[in-house]
Amino acid sequence: MRMVLATRTKLWMSIASRLPCGSQIASESMQGVELAAAPPRIACESCVEGENKVCQCECDAGMEEPRLQAVEEENAGGNSSFAHAVINMVAMLTGLGQLSIPYALENGGWSSAFLLIGLGMVCAYTSHLLAKCLDKRPRSRSYTDIGQEAYGSKGRIIAATFMYLEIFFALVSLTISLHDNLSLVFPGTPISAQWAHMSSSQLMTVIAVLIALPSLWLRDLSSISFLSSAGIILSIIIFASVALTAIFGWVRSDHEIPALQIRNIPMISGLYVFSLSGHIIFPDLYKSMKDPSKFTKVTIVSYTLVAALYMALAFMGARMFGPDVSSQITLSLPSYLVVAKVAQWAIVLTPMTKYVLEFAPLAIPLDRRLAGSMSSCARTAVRGTVGSVVLVVILVLALSVPYFEYVLSLTGSLVSIFLSVVLPCGFYTKICWPSLSKPLFVLNVLLIGFGCVLAVFGTISSSKSLIKSIQGHTSF
Repeated sequence: MRMVLATRTKLWMSIASRLPCGSQIASESMQGVELAAAPPRIACESCVEGENKVCQCECDAGMEEPRLQAVEEENAGGNSSFAHAVINMVAMLTGLGQLSIPYALENGGWSSAFLLIGLGMVCAYTSHLLAKCLDKRPRSRSYTDIGQEAYGSKGRIIAATFMYLEIFFALVSLTISLHDNLSLVFPGTPISAQWAHMSSSQLMTVIAVLIALPSLWLRDLSSISFLSSAGIILSIIIFASVALTAIFGWVRSDHEIPALQIRNIPMISGLYVFSLSGHIIFPDLYKSMKDPSKFTKVTIVSYTLVAALYMALAFMGARMFGPDVSSQITLSLPSYLVVAKVAQWAIVLTPMTKYVLEFAPLAIPLDRRLAGSMSSCARTAVRGTVGSVVLVVILVLALSVPYFEYVLSLTGSLVSIFLSVVLPCGFYTKICWPSLSKPLFVLNVLLIGFGCVLAVFGTISSSKSLIKSIQGHTSF
C-alpha cells in the first residue's frame, strides 16, 4: 500500500513540476492536489497498534524503517536550480491580480506605488519565514503541514480553510472576468433567453461554463496538466498588449495620475495583496530546490521582478486611460487593436481550461474518502457531481455580483492577507519560539497587527463598495 501511495505522490509531483507555466490560482490548486495525494505520515507500528491487526504495508518487519526512510528521501529530493525556482515563483505570483493593478494605482494615486512596494517586501519576508519553518520542521511539505506543526490540527484546519476560500473566491473573480470579456469578444451577438431573464453576455457565460463542465468528470488529471501553461501565457499576453499599445502610441499616455486618494487605500490594498500572494505553494517550491538555502535569494529576486512588472503595467495603464481605466486593463484597450482582441480571447479561454485544475484540491480528498466504500465509477460520479454543483454556485455568484474589482479586493483583504502575512508570522513565532530573538518577536507581532488592521479596513471598504454597487444595480 505504501508503494502505491508513493507512486501516486510521484505522479502528482510530476504535474507540479510543470508549474513554471502555472497561474496564480492554478499554482494554489496544484499544491492542494499534492496535499491530497501525499501519503499519510504514519509508521507501521501505528497501523498495527491503532487497528489491532496485521500490518498491510508492503514491507518486511526488519526492513520497515529503512524503506520508509528511502521513500521520504525520494519524495524530498529536489532538482530545481536557482533560475528555475525564480521562474517558478514569478509565474506563481503573476496571474489574475495583474489585471487590476493599473486600476488600483489610478484610484490610489501614484504614491500608492510605495504601498505596493512595501507589501511586496512584507510578502518576501513572510516567504522567508515559511522557509525557516521548513528548516525547523523538515518533515513538513506543505503550507497546511506548517500550520499543524505550529498549532496542531487547529492550525491545519485554519490554513486549509483560508486556502480553499482563496481558490473559491479567485474562481468567482475569474468567472466574472470571463463574463466581462465575452461581451467584447462577441459584440452584438444575437442570443437571448427572455424566459431566464438573462442578458446576452450572461447567457454566453453560462454556455462557456457548461462547455467546461464535463472536464470536472475526468478521472486522470495528469493528462491535462499542460493546461497550467495558460496562466503564464496569459500574463505575457496582457503585459505585451499594454506595452505595445503604449510604445507605439496607439493610445496617448497624457493622463495625469493623482498623487494620493487616501479614501481608496483600504480597498486597493486588497488588490495589491491578492496580486502578491502565492505563499501556499512556496513550501512546495522550497522542497523542489536543489539548494533550499538559496530560497530567500529566490524570493528577493522574484518579488523584485514582479514588483517591477506591476509598476510598469500600472503606470502605463494609468497614464493611457486615466480615470476611465477599467478594473481589468484589457477592457480599456481599444477594441479595434489586434493586441486587444488577442488579450481578450486569452482571458476568455483561460477560465475554461482552469476549472478542472482548480477543483483538484476538493476532488482528490473526496475520492480518497470514498475509496473504501465505492467503486471507481461511483467515486467519479460523486466527484463530478460535487464539482458541478460547486461550479454552478460559482457561476451564480459571478453573474449575481459582476464586480471584478470589489470581489478581488474582498478576497485579498479577507483571505490573502492572512495567508501571506498574518499566518506565516504566527507559524514562525510558534515554531521558532525557543530561539526567537526579541526584535524578531516584536517585528512579527507588528506585522500580525498590521495585517489584521489592513484586513479589517480593507474588508469593510470593499464590502461597502460591493453592497453599494449591488444596490445601485438592483435599483434600475
